[in-house]
Amino acid sequence: MAAWLVGLNTLKIQPFNLPSLGPHDVRIKMKAVGICGSDVHYLKTLRCADFIVKEPMVIGHECAGIIEEVGSQVKTLVPGDRVAIEPGISCWRCDHCKLGRYNLCPDMKFFATPPVHGSLANQIVHPADLCFKLPENVSLEEGAMCEPLSVGVHACRRANIGPETNVLIMGAGPIGLVTMLSARAFGAPRIVVVDVDDHRLSVAKSLGADDIVKVSTNIQDVAEEVKQIHNVLGAGVDVTFDCAGFNKTMTTALTATQPGGKVCLVGMGHSEMTVPLTPAAAREVDVVGIFRYKNTWPLCLEFLRSGKIDVKPLITHRFGFSQKEVEEAFETSARGGNAIKVMFNL
Repeated sequence: MAAWLVGLNTLKIQPFNLPSLGPHDVRIKMKAVGICGSDVHYLKTLRCADFIVKEPMVIGHECAGIIEEVGSQVKTLVPGDRVAIEPGISCWRCDHCKLGRYNLCPDMKFFATPPVHGSLANQIVHPADLCFKLPENVSLEEGAMCEPLSVGVHACRRANIGPETNVLIMGAGPIGLVTMLSARAFGAPRIVVVDVDDHRLSVAKSLGADDIVKVSTNIQDVAEEVKQIHNVLGAGVDVTFDCAGFNKTMTTALTATQPGGKVCLVGMGHSEMTVPLTPAAAREVDVVGIFRYKNTWPLCLEFLRSGKIDVKPLITHRFGFSQKEVEEAFETSARGGNAIKVMFNL
């Protein structure tokens, strides 16, 4: 059985035919699946960026489970192993894959990105090399959190975060928070988090932000807010992560970052923006983008194992796998409010 997106705002638990088990595949009993903003987007609009849902699709991609069966050539996993699952299967033949940047593969088959089915199901079949054994002290829920955490880890790698990098984070939603936790694990000495919402800022503070700044949605306030950010940071901003991706957040990021610094665009709120790029270029501020992640699961699991990162406080709501609970869970996630990560326990 699986949770199918069958129409606008309509999810139905229905039978799901598993693909056959290939020699390098494993069959996994799903145990923990998180809801991502993209899942909610698909439910509410049947699209996310350029990906459009044209036929019923199984939803979900943040997941962990227990191995039930292994293919004939699988040597690294056995039934009973608990695993975190990387949801994207790249082709391994194109130039991007050969160069190691497989997240940019044009033929990527990614859970719950149309027309590929996702993982909010009792069982799935997946390549063994994309299943990562959980350390004994890491739970299945934490395993599922490796997916959003990977976005933060990949962003920190792209921006070269280290012990001399002072960081500004625009947006304290789930991705802003995992980026903050990642930046701290990478050694960032000072981190300031900015948002429009008091509750989200208080969560960021409780998770270890050195300071928080509440801002408005009015672009006229940027100059004043940048002053405030500089005051609380007490140093230059070396790297800004825009985890929202709007005109105002990107304008703030480009303005607040010091000469020679970097802005990393993580969130994708607007597909087009009007931003002060010329003054930023004149200060040699680099702008880098990220798309998903690559080779992040081993590091995420090590951060969780060692306690360098604790994702448990991000999981605010839990639901079972019934029709009623699936609907409730997605409504809870879509409402926002005090919900950060909504998790299914299957």
